[in-house]
Amino acid sequence: MPQPRPDNQAHNTARPVLLPAPRTLSPRDAPSLGWGVMGPGGIAASFVEALRRHTEQRVVAVGSRDPQRARAFADRFGIPGAHGSYADVLDDDRVDIVYVASPHSAHVDHALQAIEAGRHVLVEKAFTRNAREAEQLVRAAREQGVFLMEAMWTRFLPHIDVVRQVLETGLLGEIRTVTADHGQFMTPDATHRLFAPELAGGALLDLGIYPVSFASMVLGPFASVTAVGTKAFTGVDGQASIVVSNEAGAHGVLNTSLFARTPTTASISGTHARLEIEGDFYAPATVRLISHEGELLDSHVPARREGGLCFEAAEAARCVRAGRLESDLMPLAETLRIMHVLDGIRRDLGVSYPGE
Repeated sequence: MPQPRPDNQAHNTARPVLLPAPRTLSPRDAPSLGWGVMGPGGIAASFVEALRRHTEQRVVAVGSRDPQRARAFADRFGIPGAHGSYADVLDDDRVDIVYVASPHSAHVDHALQAIEAGRHVLVEKAFTRNAREAEQLVRAAREQGVFLMEAMWTRFLPHIDVVRQVLETGLLGEIRTVTADHGQFMTPDATHRLFAPELAGGALLDLGIYPVSFASMVLGPFASVTAVGTKAFTGVDGQASIVVSNEAGAHGVLNTSLFARTPTTASISGTHARLEIEGDFYAPATVRLISHEGELLDSHVPARREGGLCFEAAEAARCVRAGRLESDLMPLAETLRIMHVLDGIRRDLGVSYPGE
């Protein structure tokens, strides 16, 4: 039987190799599942395109409350099933797993419907509006015995596996500081979902979750979280600066914003060396190992930069076929922990969503 192909790029052999090669397997080697899409928006389009180009996954159904929208999405991507309701997606016998790509405010309802229908579920980040809703989904999935995972796509990318291995081997020494930011300039528009309180808009759940999740992966559980921020004109969080620490005293300095395009970089500094991840750090990106003196010691350059959403789908497919109910790379306990952190940050900022 042929071995799975690693999705990586060889290092330059002209100098000593200090960074490990990613262990990430090729998404094309993952078992093929029939996917149903709930919510045919922009992220769903990127997801389906990544699956079409880089995997053997089959997108077999799409659902929307607007039948014409579902049909247009299905025609665009050659999807055989176009449904005018989310319930019809769940009734489609071709569907093995559901990708919930609706607005944050609808995640809990749509994912819960899928779980109760006995479908495996991949829920777009942020997982839910708050930790209470996240706990509801996790309980339901465990009771039903179905796979459930947050679609935090960054966790599954090859360059993040390089970071993970560096942390495992202690190459940086004792970790002292993590930085990460994600800011985008969004034209003020009360009709846009990121400015809509009823859709759980704001910078934090859509953009800020990336630096928070990254810091959680590096530092582990936070011992303290402090945040300051500025609200947008609709009352959602427009910008937040967050300082976290772990029990060992390492710090994370994180930022998110709807008001400006920031560098979107990340770094991990230790007592021996530091890692720098170019912008956009949450997408396939170059990782550099830097000495105390500022010397470039080694770098990992991604083999390709497009279609990164395919890696999370491949992980879900492998877990489902193996009979696993969650992923080791993005375990449900980690998702719940991060949702509690986000709740605390919003409390610091004085931001809540209607109906919470």
